Amino acid sequence: MKILLIGKGGQVGRDLHPLLAQFGQVLAPNRHDFDFCRPDSVRNCVRATRPDIIVNAAAYTAVDKAESEPELARAVNAVGPGILAAEAHELGALLIHYSTDYVFDGSKATPYLETDPGNPLNTYGKTKLEGEEAIRNSGCDHLIFRTSWVYSRQGSNFLLTMLRLGREREELRIVDDQIGAPTSSGALARATAKLLKTRVRGDSANSGTYHMTASGYVSWFGFASAIFESYPNPSDLCVRRILPIQANDYVTPARRPLNSRLDCSKLRDVLGISMQPWQEGLTEVMNSLVPVVIL
Repeated sequence: MKILLIGKGGQVGRDLHPLLAQFGQVLAPNRHDFDFCRPDSVRNCVRATRPDIIVNAAAYTAVDKAESEPELARAVNAVGPGILAAEAHELGALLIHYSTDYVFDGSKATPYLETDPGNPLNTYGKTKLEGEEAIRNSGCDHLIFRTSWVYSRQGSNFLLTMLRLGREREELRIVDDQIGAPTSSGALARATAKLLKTRVRGDSANSGTYHMTASGYVSWFGFASAIFESYPNPSDLCVRRILPIQANDYVTPARRPLNSRLDCSKLRDVLGISMQPWQEGLTEVMNSLVPVVIL
């Protein structure tokens, strides 16, 4: 089996890369050979490698910056995945793609289902929804996994930002009325690998869109509090107070949904995958992070 992994340098891509090797040859092109801003490079890469599976772990994720760079966000999040889908359809390849809770506006009182209509509040969410629609419309065999609040021991994410600010400031003010499920990139990678095992055995998994987040929910304030409470070396930190605030008190270029909860029942019932509680994911990442933080 030949697997084309896009976005090997991102949070999910880093954790996916070693896990995919058990299924066959993993091809992970660099920016010189594959760039969503150069559509021909996308087509040429797929046609040259002729993969059985394409895993797209790449995305433009700078939510606020996307408001001032909409065309770049669209190239990476919408146009590029659409090209991948068209090429996958021609090859008969499976396309695995990761999307986001930000395709919803957060006004629903309960967790979102895959069948709920999208209504993004910001450019990032709009371009991710456009990418989903391009994949679905292509007719290719696909699995779209919507996730939320992704973090890991590397890259740019909320956990690392909190630890950096916790070393610099005595007081932090964190939004407490946005609710979601912090999901580690490692958990996403393991769930994806588990699914691929069924594909390798020849079992049929239903093509479509699925919600894939850690189980349980928490606010950004609650997540920040858990980060500092679970940090093994509190003497490294100078933060003494964490204050809850409302989203309206923290103005950003991009609006964000208040309710980012995703119902993952379909993932469990159809694909047989259950996600770990977000607290367990945090413990795993924190334990792996300590040596890096100290250095």
